[in-house]
Amino acid sequence: MDIQLVRIEKPEPINFILGQSHFIKTVEDIHETLVTAVPGIKFGLAFCEASGKCLVRFSGNDEEMIELAKKNALAIGAGHSFILFLGEGFYPINILNAVKNVPEVAHIFCATANPTQVLVAESGQGRGILGVIDGSTPQGVEDDAGKDWRKSFLRMIGYKL
Repeated sequence: MDIQLVRIEKPEPINFILGQSHFIKTVEDIHETLVTAVPGIKFGLAFCEASGKCLVRFSGNDEEMIELAKKNALAIGAGHSFILFLGEGFYPINILNAVKNVPEVAHIFCATANPTQVLVAESGQGRGILGVIDGSTPQGVEDDAGKDWRKSFLRMIGYKL
């Protein structure tokens, strides 16, 4: 077995969700879920089919996000994995529970805009995702000033009252 790191390639502000599902219907169901959950959302989705023709299936409504999804799905190459890129200004917090509730979705590995590496194992049968490295290592524990900054920041961006 070979283990490798696959770096997610994307522009810095772009958020994505990496997950695992179990059926080719995932592509259409996640697409429908997104456009229902957030009117006007822009996204690209790619799914690695794990049987049959073993193609990268894709959908979306933003060509740049669709191309990112296809490129990264091919690089990961793990059966039944999917990657969903959100257009700038759209965030996982607004759709994550809806995506988790899609019947085919079995697991979410991450939802982030951080630099990310995917730990992939490859055997004679195929590839699978072992986990992800999402962002950087903590540099310490927040103090009172850090708490004040966090609370202020969340209110400034409109996520807390």
